Amino acid sequence: MSDDPTHVREFFGARAADWDSRFPDDGPAYAAAVSELGLRPGDAVLDAGCGTGRALPPLRAAVGPTGTVLGADLTPEMLAEAVRAGRGGPGQDGAGTLLLADVGRLPVRDGALDAVFGAGLISHLADPVAGLAELARVARPGGRLALFHPIGRAALAARHGRQITPDDLRAEPRLRPLLTEAGWRLVSYVDEDARYLALAVREG
Repeated sequence: MSDDPTHVREFFGARAADWDSRFPDDGPAYAAAVSELGLRPGDAVLDAGCGTGRALPPLRAAVGPTGTVLGADLTPEMLAEAVRAGRGGPGQDGAGTLLLADVGRLPVRDGALDAVFGAGLISHLADPVAGLAELARVARPGGRLALFHPIGRAALAARHGRQITPDDLRAEPRLRPLLTEAGWRLVSYVDEDARYLALAVREG
């Protein structure tokens, strides 16, 4: 799929209405990935490319009522589905505050966040290093990043009738230097059939 923002918006916009019904069993995987971010009550966290907001309830549970949960996505239809599902709204409704925004240009001040969660994100960034650097900009030094997918690279490729290739951005040898260039340090990498989770820490 194209990583051009217009094409990304069109792709997901056309699929928003039935997105959750296509993947009804992903909830526990999202919750498990969120648990590995090490969030604490009162933390501020962003779900970058939040889609229909499936990560927002476990993120809210982790940071509690005093924490801040933001969900940013560039597809209005996906955010509308998040609202419909009761996962967020323009204020502190539901699990998080929703922002119609490109992850590459976030309306968030420098160092404002303790953590960033990104599900299925990196392959949709027009410029992966610039996108990851923008996530680093809004994270405090020592802040954490989780790049997640509910199934691993091989399982995802098989779902789409493809083979995984060495140039896949999510492959550890490709991902580690991308993260380093963008200001992150990869600290954990899991790529199994049942999940994909790369954890990184904001340098500096």
